[in-house]
Amino acid sequence: MAVHASLPAVLAFALIGAGHAGTSSVPWHDARQMIVVTTADWNADHGILRTFERKHGRWQMAKSATPVTIGKNGAGWGLGLNAPQSGGPVKREGDNRSPAGVFRIGEAFGYAAHADTAMPYRALSASDWCVDVSTSPQYNRIVDAKVVGAAAVKGASEPMRRDLHFDGDQRYRQGFVIEHNPDAKPQAGSCIFAHLWKSPTAATAGCTAMTPAAMQSLLAWLKPQDHPVFVLLPQAEYQRLRSSWQLPALAAGEAR
Repeated sequence: MAVHASLPAVLAFALIGAGHAGTSSVPWHDARQMIVVTTADWNADHGILRTFERKHGRWQMAKSATPVTIGKNGAGWGLGLNAPQSGGPVKREGDNRSPAGVFRIGEAFGYAAHADTAMPYRALSASDWCVDVSTSPQYNRIVDAKVVGAAAVKGASEPMRRDLHFDGDQRYRQGFVIEHNPDAKPQAGSCIFAHLWKSPTAATAGCTAMTPAAMQSLLAWLKPQDHPVFVLLPQAEYQRLRSSWQLPALAAGEAR
């Protein structure tokens, strides 16, 4: 499901790549934390999540790898920090694909009043919605219907307090925004989050889902001053782009 924070400005420093020094013009050159999800192919609905931090000019593994589920129909190129790519599906509204590419990580959110995280945190209320209606001026934004008015969220299918709207659903009890389609291009996809999974085999409508323990660990680890980014790619695309995108090296045989 989706994004709502504005895209940070691109700075002018170079990213030091994985395992070697070098300059790069990639827009995420300022990132010192990276969450990487790789899948077997474009149509896989699950993958492996790894975390990296850049220390002394090198990407280093930060935490143990963990399984995740993604969109029911796999992945498709999204709108994020990277340049448009050819080959492979393209993310569209309602296609049940997770956006592929490199994305800023936005605010954390949850049902509790507070969370153990340094990221900006939104305590969700019953009137908070993420708007997935392309014709709405609030498209791809999390808004409070009490503030923007009921008409602004008319037709939206993403109440953020799923526990109150969907019989105790806990999937948004903890999560964070993946900033796909930050300019809210109509029909390009909306409401993309990392959140809790329903089960290890339950795919999503386009988000990345994981265990509560994995989410808690990520939220405690993420630091806004380190400009964290989220990367999701099929394994073959990751290997093709790793050098030019200055991505970390992955352990052999783990990206399944």
